[in-house]
Amino acid sequence: MAWKSKTRNLQVVDTELSADTVEWCPVPSGHDILACGTYQLQKTKIGEDDAPPSRTGRLYLFEFRQEGSVRPPLTQLQHINTAAILDLKWCHVPFPEGPVLGVAAATGELQLHTLSDSQQEGGRRLHPLCSVEVGAERLALSLDWSTGRMDSSDVRLVASDSAGCISVLSLAEGSLATLSHWKAHDFEAWISAFSYWDTQMVYSGGDDCKLRGWDLRAAPSCPTFTSKRHSMGVCSIHSSPHREHILATGSYDEQVLLWDGRNMRQPLSETPVGGGVWRLKWHPTDPHLLLAACMHNDFHILHCQQGLEGGGGASRVVASYTLHNSLAYGADWSQLALEEPAPCSPVAAEPKESLAESGGHLRIQYESPTTSFDTSLEDDSGRYIPEGIAAPPVTTTAGTALHPNADAQSASYVLASCSFYDHMLHVWRWDWTPDHTALKPDRC
Repeated sequence: MAWKSKTRNLQVVDTELSADTVEWCPVPSGHDILACGTYQLQKTKIGEDDAPPSRTGRLYLFEFRQEGSVRPPLTQLQHINTAAILDLKWCHVPFPEGPVLGVAAATGELQLHTLSDSQQEGGRRLHPLCSVEVGAERLALSLDWSTGRMDSSDVRLVASDSAGCISVLSLAEGSLATLSHWKAHDFEAWISAFSYWDTQMVYSGGDDCKLRGWDLRAAPSCPTFTSKRHSMGVCSIHSSPHREHILATGSYDEQVLLWDGRNMRQPLSETPVGGGVWRLKWHPTDPHLLLAACMHNDFHILHCQQGLEGGGGASRVVASYTLHNSLAYGADWSQLALEEPAPCSPVAAEPKESLAESGGHLRIQYESPTTSFDTSLEDDSGRYIPEGIAAPPVTTTAGTALHPNADAQSASYVLASCSFYDHMLHVWRWDWTPDHTALKPDRC
């Protein structure tokens, strides 16, 4: 059976500063919580040419409510003015104080915040827990938790910075302690990540075009491997939480590579995505789905089954999200269980300016800082199609139909993504449905 794929925008939020990182809370009590970080380089004032650039940011906290009500699904709970944020990630396991959010800041700090629910404060809020500097005169560029498989027995952080260094830290009794710190790359170390199956192994990627592995049980200054398979800077790495040894990497060279960690000489598959791959996120429950933020070429959902099972071919792009006007940077999957919208639910507010087709994609101009709308006229790649023309089923090159879960009749996911220079946070929905079953109408 063939399947249709459809993306639909739920809400757009103007973050005022450039948005570059976003993540849904993976802890069950916080699945409806979304964090977004921003980065703004302030121009040097006249007469201050020698002054270092100022990088400011803001940390946003949102709550998502199900569709079907008049009000937009996303509600801002809090914002915190801070130094520019390069990356943020939630710890996958809860703490007694509540879920913990890690932030990589332009000051070279790793900052931890706890999410608590207080009636006196009017609901859920982030509170500073602790911070530590990874090094002087550098930017903290990325971080990852060791808890990707929801294992609470080992809670550590790995971080990379603009001096090409990697730091591994432990979190205990509300404070961070540095376990190891070493020079890993000749230039910026754009990304660092744990192997979720062997948390004594970490990976790093740098602007020197190198992908490296590090065994924390040995001298961390000596890599277990160095790969130059990417031809440009390596800026995204994510270990699969579902399949042991599987690793996804992305680069400015516009390629997504899948690897078996037991053989890093040759990738399992290579997929061109037409833009530098700034972030990669495996789906939280489906082992074949991979979300890619591709900078100059939108956000794409890849179905990786063929590559993971030794087929050697490129992964199939089963959906693309194109409704933004700037660099595709941050992206993440939600673990929310979606309810089906009522056939006659109220229609959300439309943008004040019209939708316009530009360069083959549906482009949107925003007047309101928070706008919600329905983008129902899209094909399986997220591109605009005239009303009444059906989108083709999504199939593999061999003609075999793809679906995230072969036993399911349909699937729906909520995702969040952010684009940089237009400072926009987008929350959107992706639906798979059998070709003989039309999607339920969004309006009467």
